[in-house]
Amino acid sequence: MVTDRHAHTMTHTDADAVRHYEQALEHLLYFREEVVAEAGAVLDTSPRSAMGNVFAAYLGLLGTEERDAAEAATAFEMYRADVHAADLTPRERMHVEAASLWLDGDMHAAGRVLAELVVAHPRDALALAVGHQIDFFTGNAVLLRDRVGGALSAWDTDDPHFGLLQGMYAFGLEEAGHYTLAERAGLDAVGRNARDVWGIHAVVHAYEMQGRYEDGIRYLDARADDWSSGNYLNVHNWWHYALYVLETGRTDKVLAVYDSAVHRDGSGGAAMELLDAASLLWRLYLAGTDTGDRWATLADAWARRGDGAYYAFNDVHAVMAHVGAGRLADAEQLIRDREAWLRDAGSGRPGLSNVPMTAEIGLPVCRALVAYGQGRYADAVDLLLPLRHRVHTFGGSHAQRDAVQKTLVESALHAGRHDLARTLLSERVNLRPRCPYDQDAWARLAKGIRARPV
Repeated sequence: MVTDRHAHTMTHTDADAVRHYEQALEHLLYFREEVVAEAGAVLDTSPRSAMGNVFAAYLGLLGTEERDAAEAATAFEMYRADVHAADLTPRERMHVEAASLWLDGDMHAAGRVLAELVVAHPRDALALAVGHQIDFFTGNAVLLRDRVGGALSAWDTDDPHFGLLQGMYAFGLEEAGHYTLAERAGLDAVGRNARDVWGIHAVVHAYEMQGRYEDGIRYLDARADDWSSGNYLNVHNWWHYALYVLETGRTDKVLAVYDSAVHRDGSGGAAMELLDAASLLWRLYLAGTDTGDRWATLADAWARRGDGAYYAFNDVHAVMAHVGAGRLADAEQLIRDREAWLRDAGSGRPGLSNVPMTAEIGLPVCRALVAYGQGRYADAVDLLLPLRHRVHTFGGSHAQRDAVQKTLVESALHAGRHDLARTLLSERVNLRPRCPYDQDAWARLAKGIRARPV
């Protein structure tokens, strides 16, 4: 019976397909673009391979692209109709269940199945990697930490993939607030594998959350050859670089990074890249920075996608682009479309993860962005304030969601809600006393208070 390198049985998979599977897994862990070709080679060699079909399904989901997921769902249904579950191992059946649940829209249930799977099979790197991304997409910091942390002791530290798992663990540690541990684990992971872009990304997050912008710039500069091209994460790590530069006040350099690496002519239009672009420009918008015609170009890119209701986190960034471009009618139309979708999907698909994500977080944030764009700052405060301690439930990282938190701060300042602004900024300044944005906002608050009539 054929097995993978960790002795997991690979049903309906010949030895050549297993080699392609292992190579595809390696590419996945390194975020290399070659993962698609290698995963396809598994099925070219063994079309009925359980893990090959599962891998292909996961690839269709990991980009949060509605069309890719729909194509993956069609292919996976054909596979399930052809192969009986009884022919598979218990581990493979759990993978099939997890993939099916996610393809059907229930990310949370898929994550739970994968969590159960790695209790029995802690060296299943695919289950760990996919579960880790689900935890990211659902904003679950505790599971980002503990899903991988709970499996690490089962791995030999000499295993080639141990360092890559360490990089995942570092990101979980950072999201759960363990910044010193995260930095240490991330640096160790990258020390093992210089091109571990997710490990580099974890270190970058640890610096971001501590306000160590100069350290972050130096770290990314020193490792530019390892992360800046040739992988699916390079745009996102360039986004992090731009955030660091933004804190130094060099908006000209921020825009140069935007134009050269974040969004430019020839960009592929993937949702994950467009949301980074929107998030970066939105921070400049909050600062009142002139960004030329970049908003219009970005809004056009979102409009070309024609996305339906699939992932609320993406919707919020599309609305940022429409508001930034002054296309409030387009933003309001997207909101109406999601409201109509909720009326249909909310009653018929109770297990659809995007229903609560949209209803409870996505739509209120979208409405707040429109309110901000219209100068209705008090309304933006009223919409965002109840969400600030649970906005994580619609996904992303602390660094990504900070665009929403900064919108609340700016709304409070513009609305003259000085007591609230003081409270929000006190929280921020005490967590990151060296953060230039927080210091500037605090100074603006103090000036606004002094200017109030007695």
